[in-house]
Amino acid sequence: MSFTGPGAGAPDYAPCRYGASKLSFRGPAARLDQPYWAMLGGTMTYGKFVEHAYPALVARATGHTVVNLGIPNAGVDAYLGDPEVLAIAAGAEAVVLQIPGAQNLSNRYYRVHPRRNDRFLTARPLLRMLFREVDFTEFNFTRHMLTELRRISPLRFERVADELRAAWLERMHALIEVLAVPVTLLWAGENPPPDGGVDMAADPLLVTRAMVDALRPAAAAYAEVIISAEARAQGTEGMLFSALDLPAARLLPGPAAHAEVAAHLAALLAR
Repeated sequence: MSFTGPGAGAPDYAPCRYGASKLSFRGPAARLDQPYWAMLGGTMTYGKFVEHAYPALVARATGHTVVNLGIPNAGVDAYLGDPEVLAIAAGAEAVVLQIPGAQNLSNRYYRVHPRRNDRFLTARPLLRMLFREVDFTEFNFTRHMLTELRRISPLRFERVADELRAAWLERMHALIEVLAVPVTLLWAGENPPPDGGVDMAADPLLVTRAMVDALRPAAAAYAEVIISAEARAQGTEGMLFSALDLPAARLLPGPAAHAEVAAHLAALLAR
């Protein structure tokens, strides 16, 4: 366990905004008047509980400006709904897109918050008809809601999962197309993309090898970084968080994992 003590907390993320965007990013704000790479993704890209996230480590290793556009718990909807951020990413020499989960996007069954995509807003009529016994007012987050639906009926849950996978693939293609710059897809985790099955604790959730393979032709490159056993064994060593945040920190990659991802990306982007 590694936290800074009672009353202390996470690193100073120096939150910043770019232009008219309503999204907040980890700072300090990068200069956009010189060549840069942009990195999009979720909680790991943002660098929760670590002093130096992998985008900052790539910048340090290469000397190139890197704009960290990571958003904790982001889904693809947050990016597609923000023209300012799309313009920033489209102005980059290259983009790294950490593959997000499929649960955090609006679809035919439910709607999520347009910026905080992990927030469940409302069930659509299709979902209410499919799960008549469920009171959807009890849910605030998508993963919690989906986990409960799968517990109630794995068979009916699969209909929702199929919709999410299809919507994810369509919108990921749309995001890569609208950027119109070389995009490197990044899979970073303890395991490679699964061939099938559903692990509700997995991240990215509901994304399979077949989905990644279907998306790869649209990208310029694909980086699959499996965090080493040595890095995983370090647990929360070197992470910064308050005692209350310990359970959350245990679920996230630490400095060693970020260093491994950064080393892989720095070599790839330098080529």
